[in-house]
Amino acid sequence: MKRSFLLLYVLLVQALYGAWCCVGGSLHCEYSNSASLHRPHSVSITEFGAVGDGVTLNTKAFQNALFYLNSFSDKGGAKLFVPAGQWLTGSFDLISHLTLWLDKGATILGSTSSENWPVVDPLPSYGRGRELPGRRHRSLIYGQNLTDVVITGENGTIDGQGSIWWDWFRNGELNYTRPHLVELMNSTGLVISNLTFLNSPFWNIHPVYCRDVVVKNLTILAPLESPNTDGVDPEDCYIVTGDDLVSIKSGWDEYGISYARPSSKIKINRLSGQTSSSSGIAIGSEMSGGVSEIYIKDLHLFNSNTGIRIKTSPGRGGYVRNVHISNVKLDNVQKGIRFTGTYGEHPDEKFDPIALPVIEKITIENVNGEDIGVAGLLEGIEGDVFKNICFLNVTLTVKKNSKRSPWKCSNVRGYSQWVSPEIACDSFKESIFPEHSSDCFGLSENKLEESSGFSKSPWLLSW
Repeated sequence: MKRSFLLLYVLLVQALYGAWCCVGGSLHCEYSNSASLHRPHSVSITEFGAVGDGVTLNTKAFQNALFYLNSFSDKGGAKLFVPAGQWLTGSFDLISHLTLWLDKGATILGSTSSENWPVVDPLPSYGRGRELPGRRHRSLIYGQNLTDVVITGENGTIDGQGSIWWDWFRNGELNYTRPHLVELMNSTGLVISNLTFLNSPFWNIHPVYCRDVVVKNLTILAPLESPNTDGVDPEDCYIVTGDDLVSIKSGWDEYGISYARPSSKIKINRLSGQTSSSSGIAIGSEMSGGVSEIYIKDLHLFNSNTGIRIKTSPGRGGYVRNVHISNVKLDNVQKGIRFTGTYGEHPDEKFDPIALPVIEKITIENVNGEDIGVAGLLEGIEGDVFKNICFLNVTLTVKKNSKRSPWKCSNVRGYSQWVSPEIACDSFKESIFPEHSSDCFGLSENKLEESSGFSKSPWLLSW
C-alpha cells in the first residue's frame, strides 16, 4: 500500500481564552510540569492480563488498569507502561494525572470491529456528526474533564487500522461519523509527544474545548488517498497527507455560534510537509465560535495544492482575526495563498444565511516561493469584505507557463509592501508603511527596517 509520511494530525478546535494551545516549539508554551514524566506509581498493562499478540482484545485490561491507577490521582499520579508488542484494543478512557507510556516496539492497535468503538453524542458546537447526521463513534483513546495527562513514549505507535473504516466510508456503509485516534475534551495540561500515529479512521488528534495543550515530535503515516486523515506537524517534523496539515476550527454554523467557544492563543512553529489536495495551514471552514490570536512561524511546504488558506461561508457567523503568519517557504505549490468566502456545506437547513463571518487583521509576511501556480486567490463575500489583510515581503515566483493572473481579488481589502509579483488589485494599492502598520496585526513601525529583505530562520535554511 502506498503510504505517506503524515507527520501528526491535530485538529485544533476551541482552545479556550486565557490559555495557550501549542503545536511545535514555543518560547512560552513548553509544558513545565516535569513531575508528569516521573510519576511515583507505575504499572504495566501486562499486570492486568493484557496479551500483546495482535489478536487478543485487551480493552478490559486497559479499562481495569486505568480504574486501578485512578486511586493514585491524588498521590502524584501514575504511569501506565505499555511494553513492546501488538496490543489490540477498543476505545478506552484516560484519567487525570496520568502518563500513558508506549515503549519502543509497542503498538496500540485499534480494533477492526465497529462494536468496540462506542457511539457518543455529537459535539455541541457541531450539532451532529461531521460526516453524517446524528451521533459519532468515540475515539480510540478518549478523555473528558481531565487535568495533567501525558501520552508519550520511546517512539511507540498508535495504529487505528483505519483501512476498513475508509472502505465503509467510501461505500456509504456507515451509520455514524468515523472515530479519531485521540480525542480529549474539556481538559487542561495535555502533552502528546514522541509517538508514531498510523492509519487513523478519521482525524488523528483532536483536543476540543481544551487549554494548555502541547503537541510535538510526532510522526503519522497514512496512505495519501486515505480520506480526511488530516495532519498537523509538531516541532521539527515532516508531513505528507491527503488533507490539511494543520486545521484550526471552532464550531459549525448555528451550533458553533450558540456554543460560542473560540479557538484562540495558538502557536504553531516549524512545520514542513506536503499535501496532495488541501492546505498546509487551514483556518476554517468551521469557525463559527471564532478564531483569534494565531501565531504561525517557520513553514516549509512543497509539492502541494495550497500553502495558506482561510475558508468560511455565509451562515458561519463568527470571526477570524488577529492572525500572524511569517517565515514561509513554498516550493511547487499550486496556490500560494487562498482566501475562500463561499466554502462548503452546512450541518442542516437551520443555518442563518445572513450570519456573515468577520475576517480581519490577517498578516502574512516573509514568504518566499518557487514554482508557484498562482500567487493568490483572495475571494471574500459580497457585502462582507475581508479587511485589513496585509502582505509584507512576499516573493512568489510563478511558473512561466502559467496563463493565469498571479493574483485574483474580490471582496478583500488590505495593504501590501514588497510583494512580487505585485498584487494588481485596487483594494491592495496602499502600502503598509508608514500610515497603515497599525491596521496590520503583529506589525509595528520598526518592521520597516527589519523586513527590508527576506530573512530565513536557521531552521528554514536547513531545508
